Formats: sequence, C-alpha cells, structure tokens
Amino acid sequence: MEGHLHNMISYPISLPTHTGIAQVEFRTTNAVAYSRSPFTFAGQAHAYAGQMWAADVSLPPMHRADAERWIAWLISLKGQLGTFYLGDPLATLPMGSARDADTILVDGDVSSGDTISIDGAALSQTAYLKAGDFMQIGSGTSRQLFKVLSDTDTDGSGAAVVDVWPNVRTAITDASPVTVQSAQGIFRLASNETNWSVNNASIYGISFSAMEAV
Repeated sequence: MEGHLHNMISYPISLPTHTGIAQVEFRTTNAVAYSRSPFTFAGQAHAYAGQMWAADVSLPPMHRADAERWIAWLISLKGQLGTFYLGDPLATLPMGSARDADTILVDGDVSSGDTISIDGAALSQTAYLKAGDFMQIGSGTSRQLFKVLSDTDTDGSGAAVVDVWPNVRTAITDASPVTVQSAQGIFRLASNETNWSVNNASIYGISFSAMEAV
C-alpha cells in the first residue's frame, strides 16, 4: 500500500544524556569570496551574509548497551531531516558574571547585524559577559546561538550592547529571553548516512558531524 510516511518525532530533540561526549570540535564558517590575481598576487575579499556553526562530535568508547541508545538517537534524526540541540558541554557558565537568574532580555527588535542590545542584567558590572562566552536567544525551534566577541560591561540601568558572531539572521523581537548558561543552538547532521564501528573487544566507536540548522 502506498502512502505518506508520517514523522512522529518532534524536532529539535536533545542529545542523549546517559554518557558524556568525549570531544566536540566547533567550527565557524563565513561566506567570503576571495580572488587573487595570478600576475600580481593582489587579492580582493567580499563578505556575504552567510555565517554558520559546524561541529564534529566524538563519543567515548562504549559497550553495546550504551552505544545502541546513541545509534538509535542518530537514526531517529533520519539523516539531515531532523534537528537537535547542541552547545559547548564545558560552557555551562559564562566566564563573566552573567547568570540566567538575572532574567536578561533583548532590548528592542533586531533583524540583522552583529550587535545585540540587552537589558535586565545586573547593574554596573565590568565584564558582565567576556569574550568567548555564549548567548542563546529564544527557545525551542526559534533559538539562535551566538559567541560574544568582546568583553561587555553593563551600565547603571543593567543595559549593554553585545558584539556577537554569527550575524542575526532571524528577526529577534523585543524582550526575547537571553540564556547565558548551557547555551545551545539547533543543528542537523552533515550527512544522510549514519555509521558506527565495532571492534573485537566489543567496543563501539561513534562520531558524527553536524552543521547549524540555518
């Protein structure tokens, strides 16, 4: 009988938590066209709007009981169809003094650009966010993951302007929530294939590559 396949999984989904991650290699990708003269070697670069996170995830060696849960999770993504949440597993807290308990919000609508105004932060804080900290704006399917590019102080009213990467690509509305602890973005697999290895010591090896769901 022919018919449509109904997807019962609601994406994005969270990573399994029964084991940790051995390593994540994050990459930043910028859409920049560069050309160089073969005669003078003079070059010219042109930046486009495209900016995207990518990551390679390696799991620790594990026995079958733990491995099969990861394998099932990977297969449930159905290649590049499904999406999932991913962030830096060690960046559970900012290096600055910012905390989610401050109830940080976006100050004003933002449709593009590489700065985001916030308010609701602690008052008059030096390096409230430090270069390298993460910010997640929004939640669920609308969240975006940003990297803070410079130390950011707050003023006497708890407001600040944050330099971020990547550029804002989806309109952010005023008073959107800002998460600074365990910030995550939305990713999808970089390939439609799912693979894993098994050796003669009954140890499974699993790794996968991902790209931001733009």
